[in-house]
Amino acid sequence: MSDNNAQIYIDAHRTVAEISPLLFGGFVEHMGRCVYEGIYDPQSPLADERGLRTDVLDALRAQNYTTIRYPGGNFLSGYNWLDGVGPKEQRPRRRELAWQSIETNQFGTNEFIEFCRAIHAQPMLAVNMGTGTIQQAADLVEYCNAPTGTYWSDLRASHGYQAPHNVKYWCVGNEMDGPWQIGHLEADAYGRKALEAAKMMKWHDPSIQTVLCGSSNDKMPTYPEWDRTALEIAWEHIDYHSIHYYAGNWQDDTASYLALAVDLEEYVDTVAATLRYAKAKRRSKHDVYLSWDEWQVWYKDRSGRGGWTEAPHLSEEEYNLEDALVVAQWLNVFLRKSDVLKIACVAQIVNIISWLQTRTDGLLKQTSYYPFWLVSTMARGQALDLAVKSPTYETAKYGDVPMLDVSASHNPEDNSSALFIVNRSQTETLNTEVVWQSASPATVKEAWQLAGSDPKAVNTFDAPHNITAQPLKGVTIQDGKLALQLPPLSFTAVSFSA
Repeated sequence: MSDNNAQIYIDAHRTVAEISPLLFGGFVEHMGRCVYEGIYDPQSPLADERGLRTDVLDALRAQNYTTIRYPGGNFLSGYNWLDGVGPKEQRPRRRELAWQSIETNQFGTNEFIEFCRAIHAQPMLAVNMGTGTIQQAADLVEYCNAPTGTYWSDLRASHGYQAPHNVKYWCVGNEMDGPWQIGHLEADAYGRKALEAAKMMKWHDPSIQTVLCGSSNDKMPTYPEWDRTALEIAWEHIDYHSIHYYAGNWQDDTASYLALAVDLEEYVDTVAATLRYAKAKRRSKHDVYLSWDEWQVWYKDRSGRGGWTEAPHLSEEEYNLEDALVVAQWLNVFLRKSDVLKIACVAQIVNIISWLQTRTDGLLKQTSYYPFWLVSTMARGQALDLAVKSPTYETAKYGDVPMLDVSASHNPEDNSSALFIVNRSQTETLNTEVVWQSASPATVKEAWQLAGSDPKAVNTFDAPHNITAQPLKGVTIQDGKLALQLPPLSFTAVSFSA
């Protein structure tokens, strides 16, 4: 291709919305080795006195997770939260139907709260809308958030937690549109059950915010009618509406796979329009925002049957360079859609479909770890509406697509900013000029780049540094402009100081 020049125009006054810190959340489910042998592994020499893996805690803190959703996932719809509280020696071993595993219940609600505190993240608890009742949902809110002096709050105190946990965010069920879900409900039945559960939960604690189950993905036959129906019923008592999406290069078509942001934006736009419709139909003044509380690349290892064993090796995905570039674009979409998208939780944070993998003596950071680390630590303040001029390349699925996928942030509090750029091309280096249409920043604070020549390149325990973010030297602003050479198959993150 002859034209390998691109321009990015930035105006700090041209904003999308405030970036919600909760966009950089994670997800923990009792599936495979996420909990056991992942965050909780008392037998490991790397565990602390609580049984938490210290190397995992360090890696999660470095990623700056802001909220963690728990305990599921499909696991949630057959889970009785009482199994996971109280003396560990009295907790029942259960057959867990969602992943056909044995659940020991040695890690439960209170252990999860301690884990969240250890990584400085807010807990986001989910209540069972499958086999669970609205009473059990309300009881869990009372157990977690009520001051002592009643049955459930006193039970919490007897378990060693005198002060309330003050959990603010609550998911009312999980993927209840899916026929695979334990206790699956049709949209109308779910909407009514969720409404009544949310009412009881908020009567216990009016300060909590609730998340309604939306469509499990945009390919569901009931999408987006499910979303419309459930929203219209429960609107006034819910604050967020969930969407889930798992990506994969099923056809081994790297060019189309690297343009997946086209699909992701369309998904957000459709459900956002459904939110506006439901609000208008109800003549409501109440706003509901999106919670993308499951998102990840997941297609190489889809194993989900544990053979009735403890902590089976399920869905332990291996991530390559092209996966990391898709994750980087996903994060760009989060910023570009931050007017309606306020919560996001990557699924999951260790071992299960995760860019962190553990073995007894160590931990591996896979390729996708690095884009999340960079965006979660750099993006602050307001998302910016950029003007981007980029050459295009051809894809089988989406037609001609721009080579560059870009987002940016600006923090008016200290006048700092950040820029995130994916070069989707597999062959072209783009000479990219960044132009500030408002006052340009004074200096480049730091610049990082993740790049490689092979889209299938991976990190392994034997070669953990094949694909990592590397610092860029000599990146400077001159005359209000920044010149970048963006290699093919690359993600570049630059932060600026006033």
